[in-house]
Amino acid sequence: MKGIILDYSIQDNTGIISGDDQNRYSFSGSSWNEQIAPIKGQQVDFQVTGEGSAVEIYLIGGQRNTFTQAGEKSKIIAAVLAFFLGGFGVHKFYLGQIGWGIVYLLFCWTFIPSIVAFIEFIIYLCTSDEDFAKKYG
Repeated sequence: MKGIILDYSIQDNTGIISGDDQNRYSFSGSSWNEQIAPIKGQQVDFQVTGEGSAVEIYLIGGQRNTFTQAGEKSKIIAAVLAFFLGGFGVHKFYLGQIGWGIVYLLFCWTFIPSIVAFIEFIIYLCTSDEDFAKKYG
């Protein structure tokens, strides 16, 4: 049967597929037979067990190389924030690391966070888009 991945949780290693028959089928990561992780919106071919779960799941067509993990956070914005406002931890707040942002704020008078932020600025620019998306979403 063919279908589309509606959702996949890396934490739970489970997901949901909407089949061509308009039914939804749950699946586990162990049923996934591809090298890349499942991503919402991918078209797949799968079999259905007697319990109504999807197994033997494969991507359809040439989609294996067309999907990249896109995150909600921009590495360019994070790098610019780290360069200009990194001493105050603004880039950490942007990336959702509130605790580190507060630490940067508390110690901004020492200029140590500015030095660390400059190093992070370089790291953000040198990190690939896929690795940045995996780490920071």
